[in-house]
Amino acid sequence: MTAIFIGIDGGGTSCRAALADGDGTVVGRGRSGAANILTDPDGGIRHIVEAAEAACADAGIDKDLLVHANVVLGLAGANVDGTVSATVERLPFGQCVVESDALIAALGALGEKDGAAAMLGTGSVFASKNGRSVRTIGGWGFYVGDQGSGAVLGRSLLQETLLAHDRVRTGSALTQRVLEDFDGDPAKLVAFAHDALPGAYARYAPIAFEFAADGDAVASRIVKEAAAQVDEAIDVILASTEPRLCLLGGLGKLYEPWLKSEHRACVVPPAGDALDGAVLLAIERFSMRNKADA
Repeated sequence: MTAIFIGIDGGGTSCRAALADGDGTVVGRGRSGAANILTDPDGGIRHIVEAAEAACADAGIDKDLLVHANVVLGLAGANVDGTVSATVERLPFGQCVVESDALIAALGALGEKDGAAAMLGTGSVFASKNGRSVRTIGGWGFYVGDQGSGAVLGRSLLQETLLAHDRVRTGSALTQRVLEDFDGDPAKLVAFAHDALPGAYARYAPIAFEFAADGDAVASRIVKEAAAQVDEAIDVILASTEPRLCLLGGLGKLYEPWLKSEHRACVVPPAGDALDGAVLLAIERFSMRNKADA
């Protein structure tokens, strides 16, 4: 049987899979829902499998062959004790390695070159690459970290909306727009926030950038504060590598005009994406392992 290699990019908003043959040619792709194994392990595992099965279908391969697949998963929440082992035990793959989403994103974006990458989506994590060595910072999750992330920024916006409603702070067109999403009822906003996962908060982040670009006072303040946190992390990762910076994730390009000028000057387009990095890593690791075991 021809070897099957699968790369999976599991983030807080969606999960993507790419299936490649032995020479690295991607022959099938699939997508499913959020795959954060820290905040929603059951949903994350379900979506990982769904994305892999969709990639099999796209490639014209029976999904039952997943038991023989060589898989690298780059997952949000993979840097927290206990989450990786519990996830791997429940996955239907042959050989499986879980890495951080930051590692596969940095490898995909920077390719063979050294530099840094800022992954700014539902969560946030930052990486510097030197040769085959990748160092990451951040990515500690919504509850205690992920500064500058869509989820944290969205939560800040909801907080500001309630402060404006209570007249503790001056509101704006943005806070009025957000409250209208909840029929003008702050109690409905609070009920939403009580059960919301990070991806639900993150849906409000692009709205903040949209209003900030139009000069909305509340939006501008929220985005500036978040951009300052992103700048702090970028200072650290650029200090140990080449002055090359890839801004990744759904918010990467939105943040660019709000960053410090010296950081904007380092920005380069990514060579590829996180899924490319996951496929590359799957072939690299399992081709060598399979040859050693032969």
